[in-house]
Amino acid sequence: MAETKRSWEKRLAGEPDELTVDFVESLSVDRRLYKYDIVGSIAHSQMLAEQKLITKDELKAIKGGLIEISREIERGQFEFAKKYEDIHLAIEAALVAKIGEAGKKLHTGRSRNDQVATDIRLWMRDAIEILQAKLNGLQRAFVKLAGKYTEGVMPGYTHLQRAQPIVIASYLLSFVEQFERDITRLKNCSELLNISPLGCGAVAGSTLPLERKSTAKRLGFADISYNSIDAVSDRDFCAEFIFDCALIATHLSRLAEDWIIYSSDEFGFVRIDDSYCTSSSMMPQKRNPDVLELIRGKTASVYGSLIAILTILKGQPSGYNRDLQEDKIHIFSASDTVKASLDMAQAIVSHTKFNTKKISAGLEEGFLDATALAEYLVGKGVAFREAHGIVGSLVAYCEKANKKLAELSLDELKKYSASIEPDVYENLGAVNVVNKYATEGAAGPKQAKEQIAYWNKQLAE
Repeated sequence: MAETKRSWEKRLAGEPDELTVDFVESLSVDRRLYKYDIVGSIAHSQMLAEQKLITKDELKAIKGGLIEISREIERGQFEFAKKYEDIHLAIEAALVAKIGEAGKKLHTGRSRNDQVATDIRLWMRDAIEILQAKLNGLQRAFVKLAGKYTEGVMPGYTHLQRAQPIVIASYLLSFVEQFERDITRLKNCSELLNISPLGCGAVAGSTLPLERKSTAKRLGFADISYNSIDAVSDRDFCAEFIFDCALIATHLSRLAEDWIIYSSDEFGFVRIDDSYCTSSSMMPQKRNPDVLELIRGKTASVYGSLIAILTILKGQPSGYNRDLQEDKIHIFSASDTVKASLDMAQAIVSHTKFNTKKISAGLEEGFLDATALAEYLVGKGVAFREAHGIVGSLVAYCEKANKKLAELSLDELKKYSASIEPDVYENLGAVNVVNKYATEGAAGPKQAKEQIAYWNKQLAE
């Protein structure tokens, strides 16, 4: 390979300490940027040729050499030597070794500062598309599962206490909504990051006649950055990307928490397929939802990445600082963790069943129809606050009498409100309640079927 002494080291006396070499290298982390580094370098060299800063023959040699290096990396034939610190220098050194003097001209008008800022943006555009595709896959799995349970009724919870009856489909579709917001956030992030910093150099641009919009267009950027000082140090998009990953992890963790609880013997609402459970090394009867627990646990590392990137950014002076080398550790980690968790979540959702018989057996516990009874009274002209108090008193009476609301006689009900009539029983019982839901987006079978039709159309597009 090319000479080991890098150009800037001629400013420094002696050789770098081995401890320093190990401490400053990032090649072990940023080597995965090689495709983007090569694509960016080819676009940069094409612009240099257009501006007569290199010849057409030099461009041909540079482009051919970079493509060859890319193939070597893909075949596992490339030596990633830590003495070159990062992927940029490793590729440049290999290029010089292949094509000679022409390779030394590639870095004309460019710094590693604007180079790495460009590479990360190129990588992140693709990473976002991958995450969006995985989120879509998970949404489709939820919609398919929801289609099986448009009539099945379960308790809806607030404060982890039984609240109102809901159809199982509506519960499942609530996650589809959450993941749709995640997709939108990622789209916004992609739009914000899609500007090119290439040509901003180390901090102040270049005295050479670079055509920045030419490289931006070749690389598919919507525009260029218009302040070189900000461009080389801007990692806002990294923080935003990790934040988006953190919210995806949050939604996955909440799903995991629900299904860990719902799969317990105390609930017995869902059965997770054996493929996504483990047993105990000591207790042979155990069937543990370990994969869900790991999805929940891995959320912590994504949160850690978010705190890390914010901490890296908050204390730096203007311009590029070497602290920014640490950004890739956290964007890669957050992305990898969320991608793996999304894959697991889709597999689990695709192979989970709801135990509707078990759910139905205990469905009338907890006075799930109390709110519907209050709204029934509103329909009879009773003010809601008064109706709320009436039903609260009825619930207290039922608890003492060990009865459910639907089991009370009309005479018992009328003791609390003369407005109650025989048609009240059409509004009592969980199944009756969900069929009475009238508002758009409510948790009833009619609304669930409408939402499934909507999502099937959206996801097909």
